[in-house]
Amino acid sequence: MDFRLDAATEELRARVRAHVSARLIPLEADPATWGEGENIREDRLAGLRAEARGLGLWAPQTPREDGGMGLSRVAMAAMYEEAGRCRFGPAVFNCAAPDDGNMMLLAKVGTPAQKVRWLAPLVAGAVRSSFVMTEPHPGSGSDPSMMLTRAERAPGGWRLHGRKWFITGAEGAAHFIAMARTSDDARKGLTAFLFHASQPGWRILRRIPIMGPEEHGGHCEIEFDGLEVADDDVLMAVGDGLKATQIRLGPARLTHCMRWLGMAKRAIEECLGYVRERRSFGTTLDAHEGVQWLLGEAAMEIEIGRLLTMRAAARLDAGDFARKEISMAKIAVADVLHKAIDTSIQLLGARGYSRDTPLEWMYRYARQARLVDGASEVHKMVLARTLLQEGLEFWNWR
Repeated sequence: MDFRLDAATEELRARVRAHVSARLIPLEADPATWGEGENIREDRLAGLRAEARGLGLWAPQTPREDGGMGLSRVAMAAMYEEAGRCRFGPAVFNCAAPDDGNMMLLAKVGTPAQKVRWLAPLVAGAVRSSFVMTEPHPGSGSDPSMMLTRAERAPGGWRLHGRKWFITGAEGAAHFIAMARTSDDARKGLTAFLFHASQPGWRILRRIPIMGPEEHGGHCEIEFDGLEVADDDVLMAVGDGLKATQIRLGPARLTHCMRWLGMAKRAIEECLGYVRERRSFGTTLDAHEGVQWLLGEAAMEIEIGRLLTMRAAARLDAGDFARKEISMAKIAVADVLHKAIDTSIQLLGARGYSRDTPLEWMYRYARQARLVDGASEVHKMVLARTLLQEGLEFWNWR
């Protein structure tokens, strides 16, 4: 087994790290760069995106023929990790959620006409998008089979009725992918629909206040009240909604892990200089055994998360769905993200708890990791079911 990156990927990783360190991280300390949800202001983002495009660091997840970098999943992992060291990085390189997952889905299953209309503006950075699936109780959450939003046949297309919530990026998005029920079939009952923000028949009910910082566009509750979608804007075929969801969510879960690993590493970076210099009880903090235990454990668990993420990425590149590998990475990386940030805050003391560092921002952000794209408990259920089916073959080396 060779865990080294190839020369081209290593060169790319180094370029992204250098750009993030020199150009993006310094902007975090300037409140004038912050916009809605403590994210980067739209006007500042536009200029930074132009710089990234000029450097050839743009839309890494999208095939070259569709305007992106065409990276493998392994190369994406290397780049996303470096981009994730800065809160602004993913948006600057056009690999932030939910656009990231939507671009991957459209590039994989969209028709040529759909790619021109719905994918190309996303790749160009001209619009933002949203994925519309989660519903209030008793509707669907981690279990899509509970979906209540319905699409009924109308002349030339479909008419949608229902309610969704915690829809990331909905406010300000132009392009949407919505999941709705078109039949009661257990496997073929859902369908994916494409619609534009300007179409009538839907509305944002509210932008839901959350604990932590937000992606651009927040997390919204929306209502469909007769939204009409043409047949040409059905993604894949009628009844393929569950399949579209699976195609989108697996890789998108893994790209979350890639970005979170960068944030976890950045959290530890924040305290290293301090523990080397700060003196306590006659020596520097880094000489104390208790401090070494905290740092060593955090470093080890970050590396475990990286290995799990890279293994899942390699399985995706090989054409596997990598369901259990993605679930293991999602569980482990969500946990270590919180642990790395908490460790750094502890070692920095009161300063870590203040807004003099980015750690309190990260700490509030990190709590969502064990919830988004499937709660950790759901992924553990996936692993348990796979173990029960495979037995000792669960741990195969294929």
